[in-house]
Amino acid sequence: MDANNPKKLLDLAVQSLLSHESAALQALEDIPRDLFIPLFIAAFDGGHKDILSEIVKVWPFYCLHIGPLIVQEPQHELLKAMIENFPVCPPKNSASRTPKLRILDLRQDTDCRTTCPEISIKSPFCFYSCTYSDHSIAKIEEQICFENSGSMIQSPRPVELLVDLSLDGSLMEKEFLILLMNKIKESSGSLHICCRDLQVDKLCGCKCTLNFLDLKCVDQFSVDRGSLSDITSVLSRMAHLESLSLFKVTFRSLSGKVFKKFLGHLRRMESLKELNLSSFYLKNNLDRVLRVLPPVLDFLYLPFCDLSYRDFRFLAQCPQASRLKLLNLSNNAMYWDDFEPFNALLGNLSDTLQHLEINHCLIGDSAMSSLIPALIRCTHLRVLGFASNPITMPVLANVMNSLTTLKKLKIVIYPIPVHCYERWHFQGSLDRRKLAIVQLQLKAMLQIAERNDMNWITYTE
Repeated sequence: MDANNPKKLLDLAVQSLLSHESAALQALEDIPRDLFIPLFIAAFDGGHKDILSEIVKVWPFYCLHIGPLIVQEPQHELLKAMIENFPVCPPKNSASRTPKLRILDLRQDTDCRTTCPEISIKSPFCFYSCTYSDHSIAKIEEQICFENSGSMIQSPRPVELLVDLSLDGSLMEKEFLILLMNKIKESSGSLHICCRDLQVDKLCGCKCTLNFLDLKCVDQFSVDRGSLSDITSVLSRMAHLESLSLFKVTFRSLSGKVFKKFLGHLRRMESLKELNLSSFYLKNNLDRVLRVLPPVLDFLYLPFCDLSYRDFRFLAQCPQASRLKLLNLSNNAMYWDDFEPFNALLGNLSDTLQHLEINHCLIGDSAMSSLIPALIRCTHLRVLGFASNPITMPVLANVMNSLTTLKKLKIVIYPIPVHCYERWHFQGSLDRRKLAIVQLQLKAMLQIAERNDMNWITYTE
């Protein structure tokens, strides 16, 4: 054994503890603090549920984050065990050690450490603690200090549980929600559930669940299928959204009260950086949505929105969309003769755009050729999708020759040329032999251009 290799010694100590679970459980009260973090990581990765449960009870730091640890289906039982054993109330036995853990973070984040550095032992701090909710540790302790100044009254010890929730109606989701609600009851009001990323499938079936959540914490909100009226009611309880994604939303009219209320709530979202409106009918009304948004968006998804030439003309002049990193306009028909607005839009985004998707937009040869000069000015482009557009092989070859000059562009999703179909884009009419020849030609062109780092892919039926 190399005594000069402390990392190896630490690994051996951790593995020794994990291989003797009963001894490890007895030793947790006495092992050095520095051993807890590697022991927690090894116990989580190895699925040691009993040890993990006890680690949470006696965790010697202010916060505990699963961070970059991989969570798959077997680990869901570990997450449940961690919640069940999260000490949300002071110990009934006064002789027991007071739990130090105040913030349990079960969200995956590759950039997050297992515990935050301790700036001060007397005033612990967590970089990821809730800042918006009135029920957060920070707000409650500030209030307690104000109310109890000069008093000896002992107030409840607030704690936080950070989770991302996906409400999909599954049995696993229902069991998890029951566990959360039981934990809230156990805490007698001292536990704050902080949900940052909330995904909802069929909003109409999740209203009761949403009622017990504090939606002020949510910064990423996604709904797949729901009425705009219900969505507007939920948005009224949110204030700090950074990302809003709405799929297959139903509403009666763009001139009705519900849509106006929706715009009113969007106007309050001063931190919004990402907007995704998929299958959201906006023909000739895109300006009404974008005008109420913050000055600069980073990500804008507008597939299946039936956008008009007027909408594209506004988009090209809109300050809210002047610094986009990602733009998805797929499945909006662009069969105009004048592509100047779209060219102008690409020109405005040439310094920032990294991801562009214009799949299935009915872009033909002349339109695609007119876009090439604007595309090659987008020097930061990394991903380009223009699949399922009626383009011939000569134009596709011209596009490839032009795009190989973009050194950051690595992924291109291209359309199958029309000559590969008996009838363009009809299912079952694709000639796979012709497609194979096209793929060989493109591969050869990439080799000639010395761009083997570019990946050109396409979709088939």
